[in-house]
This record gives sequence, structure tokens and C-alpha cells, in this order.
Amino acid sequence: MKKYLSVLVMALLFNACHNLDEINDNPNYVNETHPQLLLTEIASNAFQVEGTRALYASRMIIQTGEENNYQFYKWGNGSFAPYNELRQITKMIEEAQRIENSNYVAIGKFFRAYYFYKLSLSFGDIPYSEALAGETGNYQPGYDSQERVFAGIINELDEAAGLINNNETIDGDIIYNGNPTNWLKLINSFQLKVLMTLSGKEQVEGINISEKFNEVYQRGNLINSLDENAQLVFVDQQDSRYTEFNSSSYASSMFMSATFVDLLKELKDNRLFIIAEQTSSATSEAKPIEDFESYNGGDPTANYSLISETLVADGNISKVNARYYTNPTTEPHNILSYWEIECILAEATVREWINSDASQHYENAVRANFEFYRNHAEEYNMYLSEAYVNQYLSQENIKLPVADKEVLLERILTQKYLTSFLQGGWTQYYDYLRTGYPYFKFTNANTPPKRFVYPNDEYNNNTRNLEEAINSQFNGNDGIRETPWWLN
Repeated sequence: MKKYLSVLVMALLFNACHNLDEINDNPNYVNETHPQLLLTEIASNAFQVEGTRALYASRMIIQTGEENNYQFYKWGNGSFAPYNELRQITKMIEEAQRIENSNYVAIGKFFRAYYFYKLSLSFGDIPYSEALAGETGNYQPGYDSQERVFAGIINELDEAAGLINNNETIDGDIIYNGNPTNWLKLINSFQLKVLMTLSGKEQVEGINISEKFNEVYQRGNLINSLDENAQLVFVDQQDSRYTEFNSSSYASSMFMSATFVDLLKELKDNRLFIIAEQTSSATSEAKPIEDFESYNGGDPTANYSLISETLVADGNISKVNARYYTNPTTEPHNILSYWEIECILAEATVREWINSDASQHYENAVRANFEFYRNHAEEYNMYLSEAYVNQYLSQENIKLPVADKEVLLERILTQKYLTSFLQGGWTQYYDYLRTGYPYFKFTNANTPPKRFVYPNDEYNNNTRNLEEAINSQFNGNDGIRETPWWLN
């Protein structure tokens, strides 16, 4: 009897332990999932508008209620927040490999390249080869040189392009509705953008920049129309509305910068009416929208209180067009557009990286941007007609067929700048650092920064590796005006 009871007790204990294991397997924690569920959130996060910081830095808007650090080039620490997105991307790639779907792997590699590109431009050297290894116990990753990071980005984009399979579905795709060919075009086009960022370099880890650019260009399958824009289309539903919708900052003490407004006025560019509001005094006088003199911007280097006491008090300064914060769908946000690619190809032609027609690429870019606004700001279509665009492109200070290479580059970069209001994040600022075009006004005391200071968390949690990176790049000075590799 005792033996029987002992066996019974042991059986009950075994079943209890077995049941306990089942209980400890949390049903709310999913070990496996389809990558489509991850892709939707990853794409949505990546394609959001990056906000006003880049607009302040790029001399498009100014602040009159306080001194804005981005406007006055006094910013400090940046953020490693993109590594949180990269963790999700790593999981998507793992799940894609589990179900043997190469398209999700390819898209994951694209997003890896996208975020590492942004991180490296923000800081310089960053954790790359040892990043995202927390599950293996490495919570203090070493830093890779910026050159090595860019070489890795270029190689990952090559790998991504080779993995796209037109016979595999891409469910959960809110950007291209499951079209693998369009993702391939984005991957190739983004690789051209990365390579053009390195226009000041001949090589990166043995990769010849101009030759690699021509190779990708000859490969074809590039973004070739507005329909292929890498853009997020917003809808009037909770959590799906335009990123800047209902932002109170636009309606308070934020105004247009003279740098941006004066350039549009000088070129008689009707995109001014889409981006800016008339001054309040011009509105009270019922001046027509197309009156360029009814728009005005403030000096981005002037004291904010002085602007407030003069231009604001006199009603002689323009605000950002209200459609950006009152319309829940406004316009799609592009992380890479057809017009940007055409500007890149125009610049590459002028630099003699490719054999093509710079004037045609330049004209394609300008026409595409006007068409984009015709499609998404229809109330202004009367100012954006093809007849107007023809006239616009015929102006002597806009036409591209000139002999001077620097003039060509300035005009291409100027048009690229004019297309970038709340589009493309920090691209226009990095283009300025890279080329000097168009001219950004600043004071000798506050020259344009070239990078961000590393995050405080890195100082606290990854001290040794961070200090090595700062010493190897900047002789120990983690400053915003230190020159990173890509600008040397």
C-alpha cells in the first residue's frame, strides 16, 4: 500500500510540474509570428514625418516665442532610439528566415540600412557589427568606424536587392501594397542616395564610390515615377493621421524663415502659396494669394524677441500654411521620392559619375514635385498648372544648361531643397553640409553643427567603448562641430 501511494504521489508531482511548465508558458508572449505583422508597424514608424527640428536647422522656419536650439545651432545630445526599431527589424528578419520568405529578409535589410545610415550621419562612429546582440549577453557593443558602417550599408543593400523575389507575397505592406518590384526600386534608389552622400570621398573600404554609383544606375530598377514614391499615405483614422495634424506649435509662435521665403519669392515659385500663409496684414487687406509681396519671413539669426516685437507685432511675417496641421491627411510623407532620385541623377551626371542628361533629370524632378502638389493640394491647382511650370523652368536663373559646374550643382541642390519642406527628414541639412548649397545664414558664434553629441545613456552604460570612439574620431572632444569621417 505504501509503495502504491509513493508511486501515486510521484505521478501527481510529475503531472503538477508538467502543468506548471504549461502555466509558465505565457500565452501573451508569442515566440513566433508572421513577419507581416512586424512589417506594418516597422514601416509606419519609419515613414512618419520627422517634425520641425530639421526645418529649423535648414532655415525654413523660425521661433519667436523662445530661442530654439535647432534654429540657433546650439543642439546637444542626439538619441539612439532607432536601435529600438532595429530590434524589431532583427525579429522580422528572423521570422522571415524561419518561414523562408526572402522578401521580408530583403525589406529588413533595407530598413537596417536606412536606420544605420541615419544613426551614423547623426553621430559618426556607432555600434554596428556588435549592435543588437543583447540576447547573447553583449550589452556593451563596440563602435565601428563610420567608413566601415557605410561599407556595411552599401553591402547590405546589395544583398537586399539580390533577395527580392517577385513570386513571394509581401502581406502587411502599407507602402507598396505587396509589390516586390517597387521594393527593389526603393532599395536600389536608396543605395544611390547613400553613395551620393559620400560625394566627397573616392572610396569606402575599397569600394569606389563613383564606379559603384554607375553600377547601381546601370542595374536599373530605380524609382521612376510618382507612383513608385517611397511614401506613407495618411488616412483620417485614429493613429493613422498626418504626423503633424493638430500640432499646436504651428499655430502659436512658429513662423517662416526669410531664407526659405525669399528664395521662393526670388524665383517666382508658386509653391510658396502651398507652404506658407500670407502675412496677417496682407490677409486683412484682402491681397490675392498670388501676390508674392504678401509673404514674408524672419531672419533666422535675429533675436526671437526682436522678431516678435517688429514683424509679428506689425503682422508682417508668414506662418506655415495651416493645411499642415489642420488637415488630417494633408499629403503623403516620402522618405525617398521620384523627384529626389532625379535630383541625385542630375548631380551624378554633372559630377560625371554617369553618362546621362543632367537637364532632363533636373526638369523631371521639378515637374514631378509640382505634380505631387497638384495631386495633394488641389485647392492650389490653379497656381501649379503645367503651363506655369513650363514658364517657371524657362527662367534664366532656373534653367540648367549653363557651362559652370558649380552653378549647375547650386541650381540642382536649390531645387532639391525647395522640394523638401516636411519631406525627407534631415536630407536637406546634410546636403548643405556636403555641398554648401543653398546658402544658410548663420553667425560666426553659431556655425552649423556637423553632428550630435552621443546620448547620455552611452556615457553611463557603455563608457569604455564610447570613449574609444570619441578619441579615435575627435581627439576626445564629443562636440557638435567636430568633423566626422564622411565630411573630411
